Amino acid sequence: MRVTDTQLRHIDNIAQRAADAARDVILPYFRADDLQHDNKSDTDFDPVTQADRSAELAIRAILKETCPQDAILGEEFGAQEGSSGLTWVLDPIDGTRAFVSGTPTWGVLIAVSDAQGPVYGLIDQPYIAERFTGSRLGAQMAGPQGNRAIVTRAPLDLAEATVFTTFPEVGTAAEGRAFHTVAAQAKLTRYGLDCYAYALVAAGQIDLVIEAGLAAYDIQAPIAVIEAAGGVVTNWEGGPAHLGGRVVAAANHQIHAQALALLQSALE
Repeated sequence: MRVTDTQLRHIDNIAQRAADAARDVILPYFRADDLQHDNKSDTDFDPVTQADRSAELAIRAILKETCPQDAILGEEFGAQEGSSGLTWVLDPIDGTRAFVSGTPTWGVLIAVSDAQGPVYGLIDQPYIAERFTGSRLGAQMAGPQGNRAIVTRAPLDLAEATVFTTFPEVGTAAEGRAFHTVAAQAKLTRYGLDCYAYALVAAGQIDLVIEAGLAAYDIQAPIAVIEAAGGVVTNWEGGPAHLGGRVVAAANHQIHAQALALLQSALE
């Protein structure tokens, strides 16, 4: 089933409304003195807050009202079946570690996927009031500097590139070594930012984001936004990345190919 342009505009209207609702719910919790969190992991620190849960419930309430026929996959409340062939993929706060630390680069991720992967994505940065959207109809950002179309960076050599990942260790020890093989050849390597790094690829500010251990709800919105802006997102083997795992998000095919070759060589 091909999603029509009219459907995409309708999806965008719903997603914008849902992102607004998530902003309204989340911001009162941010930097609150009494913010509490639970740890979802037995082996690591993977926090979840009432802001995460409340934001996802707010989005789900809007989806129930506006498109009850669609399926939902959310980080906090799991999967809900639908009949339309479309799935809303939700991460109510991507970067909860940043959120509980008081840093402002966490975001809200909303994607809509069909059987092949995401057809629409939204990355919202509530505290800094920037929002990035992308679909076949184009890629845009809105924020304090106004609204504009966005496009990824033109090709340049890896030696001139800026590379991001969230955690310095990246994933397993082998995955970390592979990432640092790429980073060693780049001009600048930076850490953190969670979903905001993907938004910066789409906005033409940086060249690569390389990560491992992602879930579908971590990457589907960034895929849609980056590809709409002219970039490339795959797994480390060059295949589809919408189910998560190891991901390379690149501003263009040329630097994507350079990064992929180094990653694959390092893992051999």
